[in-house]
Amino acid sequence: MSTERTGAGGAASAGGPNEKGPQRGSTAAGTTAATPETPVTDRPIPTRKITRGATDKGAEGAKRPDEAEGPGPAGGTPSGSQLRGLVRAVHPRQALATAVVVGLLVALMGRPAREVLVSAAAVLVVSMALGLVNDLLGVAEDQRSGATGKPIASGQLPAGNASFAVVVLLLLAVPLSLQNGIAAGLCLLATLVVGYVHDRWLRPTPLSWVGWSATFALLAFFVTLGGWGNQTAGSAPVTAFVILCAVLGFLVHFLTSLPDLVVDNVAKVRHLPLRLALRTGAPRLFVATLVLTVLAVAALVYTALTAGIAR
Repeated sequence: MSTERTGAGGAASAGGPNEKGPQRGSTAAGTTAATPETPVTDRPIPTRKITRGATDKGAEGAKRPDEAEGPGPAGGTPSGSQLRGLVRAVHPRQALATAVVVGLLVALMGRPAREVLVSAAAVLVVSMALGLVNDLLGVAEDQRSGATGKPIASGQLPAGNASFAVVVLLLLAVPLSLQNGIAAGLCLLATLVVGYVHDRWLRPTPLSWVGWSATFALLAFFVTLGGWGNQTAGSAPVTAFVILCAVLGFLVHFLTSLPDLVVDNVAKVRHLPLRLALRTGAPRLFVATLVLTVLAVAALVYTALTAGIAR
């Protein structure tokens, strides 16, 4: 639409002799002036309000990272992550190694396969419970020192779930232990009490080795007193074998503590290995501990083959 057809010029041309018909802007009654167009720049720009939850993928409609739905319940720790944390918190390698050694000792006594399996299973469950209790009681120290590989302290495994797992393991440990005989079962269950006392009071002191030595000595009694059925009673272990087991527990305490000396020093957990390492140096202490451990194991094997394990 041109501008010549608007205003007065438009009215004059409407009644002229060269008119070819009604022009745009005219009616049957006559000719009216055309309404000028609104300039493009003056037109209002249509807008629409973008609300949260809209399907638009605009900046306001998109979810923020903290609003993303997590895989766990109510945005909590995913169940798969908690399960992995639980596996780490039970100290599986240490628990499995202890169970295998006890099973081998039971087999060396000539006992049937079912007794070997139930003995190893009982020790495995008790060792897993001790690992969880250790991490539960050490949460404050682990958080203070920034220790890695601690699922409970890092929040990967909630403390409530870890405590529930301890209860479940204890419910399994009691019948499995007593299946080896009442005397043997009580010796194994006593290691739970020793472990709690160690983690609660003895671990940050020079007496940190006591719990380890007592636990290994009690395991010697568990092996020799055990049998099949809760009324079974075996025989007491050889004294030399018990002493060597206690010595081995002392040395294992050093071997498991040396890798975490820096973390324990930050947390001010001044157990005996840390105190000695600060005087002698960690490398020297590690070499000495390793050599003594090999000698202790060799002495245990020699005693078992000559004097036997049980009286």
